[in-house]
Amino acid sequence: MATPLQGRVQDALARVRHPRTGRNVLESDAVRDVATTTSGKVRLTLLLEPGDDPVLARAVRQALENVEGVTDVTVDVGDAAAFAPNRKAASRALPVMDDRPAQQARVPAPTPVAYPNLGRVIAVSSGKGGVGKSTVSVNLAVALAQSGARVGLMDADIYGPNVPLMMGVNEPPMVINEKIVPLEAHGVKLISLGFLIDKDQPAIWRGPIIMKIITQFLRDVAWGQLDYFIVDLPPGTGDAQLTLVQATMVNGAIIVTTPQEVSVGDALRGAKMFERVNVPVIGVVENMSWFECPHCGKPTPIFGSGGGERLATELKLPLLGQIPLYPRVMHGGDTGTPIVESDRDSSAAKALTSIARRVVEHFGAAASR
Repeated sequence: MATPLQGRVQDALARVRHPRTGRNVLESDAVRDVATTTSGKVRLTLLLEPGDDPVLARAVRQALENVEGVTDVTVDVGDAAAFAPNRKAASRALPVMDDRPAQQARVPAPTPVAYPNLGRVIAVSSGKGGVGKSTVSVNLAVALAQSGARVGLMDADIYGPNVPLMMGVNEPPMVINEKIVPLEAHGVKLISLGFLIDKDQPAIWRGPIIMKIITQFLRDVAWGQLDYFIVDLPPGTGDAQLTLVQATMVNGAIIVTTPQEVSVGDALRGAKMFERVNVPVIGVVENMSWFECPHCGKPTPIFGSGGGERLATELKLPLLGQIPLYPRVMHGGDTGTPIVESDRDSSAAKALTSIARRVVEHFGAAASR
């Protein structure tokens, strides 16, 4: 008599070793809520602690995909702390803030680690979402690579990893000698959480897990020797930003905004955060500065005008460039062909290439001081 699917799934999980405990994921109590359907779909929750390797999720998924009769696998990653016994509100799916005053939560900040092989570490940040931060990150990285530089791009937007789509690659990276081998596209080395989890899987993770992922992307990826290391951060001033500046020496930050005042106000707070942690801000990039008619080229400032310049003036920083709202920029982001490669003669591509040139000039001037 054939073993039921549920039994075959349990057998497969029993063969997946948990690196932290040395036992399998079932004995380590790392797997919860295993569900199967008559059509062969499998879904489960994998619990990770702050020190666990996120690649374990991929190992679990691959083990189940090889099980006879399995047609689809979904691995939901959760925070093990939220499932701890006798923990108040342990069944919550989303983290909640505790009621302790902020001043009581002081902990010593870790000493940043220097990674000389990464070259110049540049954080690309924004105060709010939807301003084109990832578009700037991707095209900046590709433009730098086109100039002959060795470039790495780390997608640190844990909650919305868009780099795989925008660079046109999405497959699990290889692991050789305990080092993750970054994927490559358009002359740029890449790493993203999007390569390691299902595209429809929500990242409902607390700060310690985010810290673990970013630190691992810095330390455990075989980047080789780079000239520039671009980090695409999530919007805001949260765990990812603080983890990055505490984990390594960040050589500079670029603040992306749009012309609207609401975007400028949020971007200002982001810039002040970098100043507070002693990370120099290279300058401001204004995206979607105007809509450029594809027929006549006439510019129309549909989101207002002057926001980036006002922000740069207030911060006493250079306005690195203004990028027009050009339909092929969005199309390139959806198809994995950055505009600086697909349409180099467009005004948007020229603006982004000019921004890359100014970044190179900034570090050249800094080195000569």
